Amino acid sequence: MSRLGLATCQRLARPLTTRSVMRQAMFSSSACQRLDQPTPSGGKTTHFGFRDVAEEDKESLVHQVFANVAGKYDVMNDAMSLGIHRIWKDQFIRNMAPGPGTKLLDVAGGTGDIALRFLDYCRNIHHDHTASVTMVDINPHMLEEGKKRFQTSPYAHTGQVDFHVQNAEHLDAIPDESVDVYTIAFGIRNCTHVDRVVKEAYRVLKPGGRFMCLEFSKVDNPVIGKIYDIYSFDVIPALGQVIANDRDSYQYLVESIRKFPSQQDFAQLIRDQGFKTIGTGYEDLTFGVAAIHSGFKI
Repeated sequence: MSRLGLATCQRLARPLTTRSVMRQAMFSSSACQRLDQPTPSGGKTTHFGFRDVAEEDKESLVHQVFANVAGKYDVMNDAMSLGIHRIWKDQFIRNMAPGPGTKLLDVAGGTGDIALRFLDYCRNIHHDHTASVTMVDINPHMLEEGKKRFQTSPYAHTGQVDFHVQNAEHLDAIPDESVDVYTIAFGIRNCTHVDRVVKEAYRVLKPGGRFMCLEFSKVDNPVIGKIYDIYSFDVIPALGQVIANDRDSYQYLVESIRKFPSQQDFAQLIRDQGFKTIGTGYEDLTFGVAAIHSGFKI
């Protein structure tokens, strides 16, 4: 077993707190156990971090993770990324370059980082107050944090933003060909069927509309990759414990990053759902720690 794997096993063998015991059912199969654990019997399985779980169980497991972290989500993002996530999101919006009157659907919108940046861009660059954003998230706890944030923003009573609790795989409240841009930032890897999410994006976009995804990705440089792994598995869960009193949820988030497809594979998945991409279809950020993916409905 590698030193990193041994360290992971040792951490998972630590004494359980009361809160950990309450979540034991969610995280009972650890990274140390997964090679020996049989997959759930009957039906299809998918991954929940490094665990194999029944497809029908993943949604509720992810729901619990984000219910746990919602109140500290923004603080933890800053701590985990040393603030770099803000630079990534700024680049995401500059890459989008929305025009006046753009209708944005922000899926897995969470605490509103992308939606606020979008409206700020339209106001500051175009002096436009007609752009609008629909924020959707499957987790009402996360969406509530977004609502609170908008209540203290310049857009609180403008009618430029609305909120819906929706599953990214089934956007029932969003009509066909109704939005100009679809965004999903750091959310798609938590979905059970990523291909269905992208297919729904294609459905709701107008002809000529743009799909954009900001997501953690794969680091190619082996030296940087090793440092990144140590930081991810040793530092981030510890930060989760200190800041949010929740190590296990952040352990899952780290593991979910490693299970997401490579830049090349995800770009191909986007094309497979009907989108046209320019060049490779993605832009690496910070050595590939994250990537911006883009496709057009043509």
